[in-house]
Amino acid sequence: MPQRLHLSLSGIVQGVGFRPFVHRLAHELGLGGWVQNQSGTVLIEVEGEAATLAQFQQRLTQDAPPLARPEILAARSEEIPLARSGFAILESHRGDAADIHLPPDTHLCEDCRRELFDPADRRYRYPFINCTQCGPRYTLIDALPYDRARTSMAGFELCPACAQEYADPADRRFHAEPVACPVCGPQLSWGDMHGEAALQAALDALRAGRIIAVRGVGGYHLMGDARNAATVSRLRERKQRPARPFAVLFDESGHDGADMLREYLHPTPEELRLLRTPQRPIVLVHTHTAQTLAEGVAPGMRRIGAMLPHSPLQALLVRDFGGPLIATSGNLSGEPIAIAPDEAESRLHAIADGFLHHNRPILRPAEDSVWQVCGTQAQPIRLGRGDAPQEWRLAAALSQPTLALGGEQKVCIALGWGNRAVVSPHIGDLSHPESMSWLARTVADLSRLYQVQPTRIVLDAHPDYHSRRWAEGTGLPLHSAWHHHAHASTLAAEYPHIDTWLTLAWDGVGLGPDGTLWGGEWLLGRPGNWQRVARLRPFRLPGGEAASREGWRSAAGLLWEAGRTAPAWHPQLGLLQAAWQRGFNSPQTSAIGRLFDAAAALLGVCTEASFEGEGPMRLQALAETCTGTTPHWPIAWLQRDGLWELDWQVWLDGLLDTTVAPATRARALHEALARAVAELPARLGLRDGITLGATGGVFQNSLLIQCLHEQGTALILPRRQSVNDAGLALGQLMECLAAEA
Repeated sequence: MPQRLHLSLSGIVQGVGFRPFVHRLAHELGLGGWVQNQSGTVLIEVEGEAATLAQFQQRLTQDAPPLARPEILAARSEEIPLARSGFAILESHRGDAADIHLPPDTHLCEDCRRELFDPADRRYRYPFINCTQCGPRYTLIDALPYDRARTSMAGFELCPACAQEYADPADRRFHAEPVACPVCGPQLSWGDMHGEAALQAALDALRAGRIIAVRGVGGYHLMGDARNAATVSRLRERKQRPARPFAVLFDESGHDGADMLREYLHPTPEELRLLRTPQRPIVLVHTHTAQTLAEGVAPGMRRIGAMLPHSPLQALLVRDFGGPLIATSGNLSGEPIAIAPDEAESRLHAIADGFLHHNRPILRPAEDSVWQVCGTQAQPIRLGRGDAPQEWRLAAALSQPTLALGGEQKVCIALGWGNRAVVSPHIGDLSHPESMSWLARTVADLSRLYQVQPTRIVLDAHPDYHSRRWAEGTGLPLHSAWHHHAHASTLAAEYPHIDTWLTLAWDGVGLGPDGTLWGGEWLLGRPGNWQRVARLRPFRLPGGEAASREGWRSAAGLLWEAGRTAPAWHPQLGLLQAAWQRGFNSPQTSAIGRLFDAAAALLGVCTEASFEGEGPMRLQALAETCTGTTPHWPIAWLQRDGLWELDWQVWLDGLLDTTVAPATRARALHEALARAVAELPARLGLRDGITLGATGGVFQNSLLIQCLHEQGTALILPRRQSVNDAGLALGQLMECLAAEA
């Protein structure tokens, strides 16, 4: 007797070619019925013999398209007298109960790439080529169910040829909602020029050494010749970005896509794998000894942020240009990325010599993701286009919809409801008014897209963060989470099976429960129950917040704390020391990040930072040049107020020893910290059965992680979320959830 099978599926099943896949599978198995998009879910009704239906159900998840992540919510079968023939994709239906799962943007697939460069193809050199398996999604979807009418392609009516492809079950573009071609789709513009002429004008400007602003998938990039020192220098001056490294776009050429990349960089197999994932992130890759990119691309650094083309427009630009291109965010330093033509011309007119626009609306910004490889493990630094929004399954259900606002820098927000959480792409640093505007827009956008209205807000306990002032204006109940507790809980979210942790929470600074600035902590416990058991020996920061930008202040604080004299870094150093002695504007900190700032200043590689984290980054780069034997610096532990304290004072002689090369001293500091980490569990009586974790911005330092591994320290780090403050929002949700248990 034939049967009718009713299926409801959730997960990433819209915007990833899932309905066309179901249609083809049903036809292959000779089954009748239909498939329909609902508000986030997919419904299937299919009829046939029981054995064939069982095979159909198994293959729905087993053979799903690469970008799909289907989950069968419900399955029900019934016997019927006669099975119907034919299978249809029904018009989408917006149901009352939404179960929204948004797909991220994805790269130009191999099939579309071949067509892009095939002179015989009707989409030859069309910068907006896409299919069911590639192209924009998150930046293009206005609402679910996923249909063209609810995307930014709604205003582009399909031409007869595209309409035929869209309706043909045998075609790769069957029900590809963003499908377009040169006849009916979006177009490039450069001044009064359009299409191919606009592209050639942009390339002419690049070849002439000019800087151009290019509208991409999630916003504008500023682009220029990465080998032209004058172009790079001019971009730095105009963008007000003195030293922070620029990302570089390479052509995807050769059998593995890395021929051009290898002319300039040394990618490891894992770095190359990351570069070629569908997310197409920026990946930090070591340079050649003989640097042929302009020195100003990443001054003082040994790694370059490399990327391969993620869009057809990028593929055309870098292939035609014939060399690597700077591809940095279209903004002034610290601001959100520009997404609209009028906004770009208003904000970037003093930077760009020309604008390559297009007329496909970008509904929301998405900056490039940034990853690095530590040993053989991939580590996210910034989650954006291709990686976000990022979905999480919580270990238990939240009692009410909750919005988490993260911190002050590298902000991502998180929306939690039930046992689900969604983390937004990178927003930015909230000290910029434009970033606060994007914060509010992102909150409203996620709430609308996922059809979830938060009824409370959890945020950092710091009273002066900009996010707190915004949250107070919402009128919603506010709950605070301590900065480093949230860091530790973010790591715990990735490993819900681990009950008890000893977690290193190391970063710049964050407010601690005792009112001091934490940042070099060992926390024992689990979400909602963290106990501080050790820390870096505290010292006071002359000038307070100014020390985050001027590393010499941290160095002076260390020296004065140890009864030493500081070099004449400032004309009013005496007055500053007098204020420090009185405790005026000199908060106490235990931050490893500030220790690294101090070491960078003492070794002469960075006394004043032009971007957050510059001192530690330069210190790491210096340490990585060490080739000789490293002195074995002592480890000293103190006990005070029931805490173990790692005493930095025993390292001052080594840091100040000018008979030893600066690179050797920098390496010795990294190794001493690693040995201290290895020692502490035994001092705490935790020799066996404890899981050692690490989080916080300091653990973006791949050399420190390498030194820990060389000590034989088994250390767990976040693999899905960033170790830096971008991960705080998820940890805040975890803290809120734990408080309800």
